[in-house]
Amino acid sequence: MKIKKITEVLIGSNNKGKVREIKALLPKKVKIFTTRSFNLSSPKETGKTFLQNSLIKARYFSKKSKKICIADDSGLEIDLLDKAPGIYSARWGGKKNNFNLAIKKVYRKLNQKNKFWKKKKIKARFICAITIYGKNFKTFQSTGKVEGKISNFKKGKNGFGYDPIFIPNGKKITFGQMKPSLKFKIDHRSKAFKKIRKFF
Repeated sequence: MKIKKITEVLIGSNNKGKVREIKALLPKKVKIFTTRSFNLSSPKETGKTFLQNSLIKARYFSKKSKKICIADDSGLEIDLLDKAPGIYSARWGGKKNNFNLAIKKVYRKLNQKNKFWKKKKIKARFICAITIYGKNFKTFQSTGKVEGKISNFKKGKNGFGYDPIFIPNGKKITFGQMKPSLKFKIDHRSKAFKKIRKFF
């Protein structure tokens, strides 16, 4: 059966960094709307998984805007912290999503767990779950992940969120130090997007 291509889509996020990255992944010919186009605030994320939360957002923004919506839920899992912050990654930054605060919290928690953590390889991964939702469109979900480790220090000004403290496997620099073009080739969001590219 031929896949009906999506020609216009709402990016269901109020996170500027995330909107910028999803925009960069979408083909240029797709007409893009943002939550600001409809003055929409974000729904409460009550899911227990990244997939559940991305569905909550996609469904909410789609119904409010009457548009097909693409929404992602993503976060950082750190093995030494029992996979925290996980689905609470953004919430660790407080009400204003201040990721400087969130990163300080990560380092504080690592110090509490093991004073010598900087001498060890602290395994971590970024996970992204994407949902496309819309009226007359069969809901589709995908996930992507990238394995890596936590950097001993914050490094780099690129990207957003926890990018300055995450070093992907096989690389010596953090996502925050990488050119966006390189990050987009290997990160969790692009891996999840590859599985839904056929719809665009």
